[in-house]
Amino acid sequence: MSKKSVFNLLLAAAAVAFAAGGCSQKQHIFSGKDLTGWTAHPTNTLGIWSIKDGVIHCEGKPNGYIRTEQEYSNYHLHLEWRWVETPTNSGVLLHTTGPDTVWPNAIEAQLMNSNAGDIYLIGQGVSVTKFDMAIATDEKNSVKRVPKQLDSSENAAGEWNTYDIFCKNDSIKLFVNGFLQNEVTKASKTAGSICLQSEGSPIEFKNIYLEPLK
Repeated sequence: MSKKSVFNLLLAAAAVAFAAGGCSQKQHIFSGKDLTGWTAHPTNTLGIWSIKDGVIHCEGKPNGYIRTEQEYSNYHLHLEWRWVETPTNSGVLLHTTGPDTVWPNAIEAQLMNSNAGDIYLIGQGVSVTKFDMAIATDEKNSVKRVPKQLDSSENAAGEWNTYDIFCKNDSIKLFVNGFLQNEVTKASKTAGSICLQSEGSPIEFKNIYLEPLK
């Protein structure tokens, strides 16, 4: 059996264990045709986002994001991304709430080159627990990083990568290309919008869907 097949089996087994009692019905939150159901922040940066052949293309500058207009909880989020040119920085913001700002109140599944799988806590009062150690932002809103567990499992620039993110109750698991890179519990945020960041250089996203978890 190939390494890729082994990774896929491990991912599937972990998903079943984590999502026991869940539903496998996919909800495509990106239609592949347009950004219906999403809004941009800052609002005047919508032009840096474009769609072609079922792929979202982001120019990477200025900093900001597109955000789902709907809020979600208890889900498996699947998406694929690749760097078009020099890989730099981006992220998937989970459980985003409150006013739209460049750095909203959220839990970030990091996409910075070589750091996909890190978790960042953005905004005052955001906290998680890792290996029984509580991690939280401070009153100055300093961003706190929860490092990934393994060396980078990302593919080279220009190649597609997969992110499988499981948010169930107050737990979050991040798989990058089939590798479990992070796992936290007791998250202070368990619901909110999902955002894709613009934060560096051109990046593309595709095949974005949710599977609800019970």
